[in-house]
Amino acid sequence: MNDFFPINRTDERLDFESEIRRLRRELNAVILAHYYQESEIQDVADIVGDSLELAKKAAQTNADVIVFAGVHFMAETAKILNPSKQVLLPDLKAGCSLAESAPADDFRKFRLKHPDHVAITYINCTAEVKALSDIICTSSSAEKIIRQIPPEKPILFAPDRNLGAYLRKKTGRDMLLWQGICIVHEAYSEKKIRQLKLENPKARLIAHPECEDIVLAQAEFIGSTSALLKYVQSSPENEFIVATEPGIIHQMEKACPGKKFVSAPQDESCACNVCPHMKLNTMEKLYLCMKNRSPEIVMDEELRRRALIPIQRMMEMTA
Repeated sequence: MNDFFPINRTDERLDFESEIRRLRRELNAVILAHYYQESEIQDVADIVGDSLELAKKAAQTNADVIVFAGVHFMAETAKILNPSKQVLLPDLKAGCSLAESAPADDFRKFRLKHPDHVAITYINCTAEVKALSDIICTSSSAEKIIRQIPPEKPILFAPDRNLGAYLRKKTGRDMLLWQGICIVHEAYSEKKIRQLKLENPKARLIAHPECEDIVLAQAEFIGSTSALLKYVQSSPENEFIVATEPGIIHQMEKACPGKKFVSAPQDESCACNVCPHMKLNTMEKLYLCMKNRSPEIVMDEELRRRALIPIQRMMEMTA
């Protein structure tokens, strides 16, 4: 017996997929899943996408209940956009290393030191940090948003330093960067990727802009999660080395069954190219959260209203 974690185990005979579909009908629920979720969760979801796609779908849904198979900041964003709907997250401990790298109190102090800067903040942050920001962005919308800021207006970009550095090069804007990182995209080994390219000479390296510059310099294509998926579908090439969380490969293989996808290798000191936060969600937890209608995302209304403003600005600037 486990004295430390006294839980009631779910009946192992349950068909989680069938039960989840049944509960979805009963609750009039929509299941949103990020590309980095386990493949079986992606397959049972109504909508699979990146942060921008899921944020937009959350804003448009007519469902009574939003079940977010992702991480905490994503479910928070859904709640910010849908205050009257119940938002469920299979595991409340599913956090984000980027969000954790920007504590709200520290970010508030940083903003006070640079009051003349426009704060463009990556969506991978807490509701409190969103509320302290001027505009929220995603990796797929950041460049478009930055190019709309008048050139004389200084920009503060947070929390991902690698994405910020990539955008500085892409746009030519000398932005002040918060020094946050994603543990997944910091883990890739340049040496191992070079070796993998030698072993797969026909493969093209595609990478998410949260990767370090030393990895991006080797990539034939750089883009958001959804952009990477679109690229492999449209490319005449048949082999790809994928430098982002390997959950996206499931969608790539479904969309391009005749093509080969190899997950980029991580540094020997870290086996974290698989996001440990995303993988906290399981089919059992998804079923239980719908069955129990818990854990639920609950938010102070005043905070929600303040966090909504920069998200709405993102929506307006990327419409």
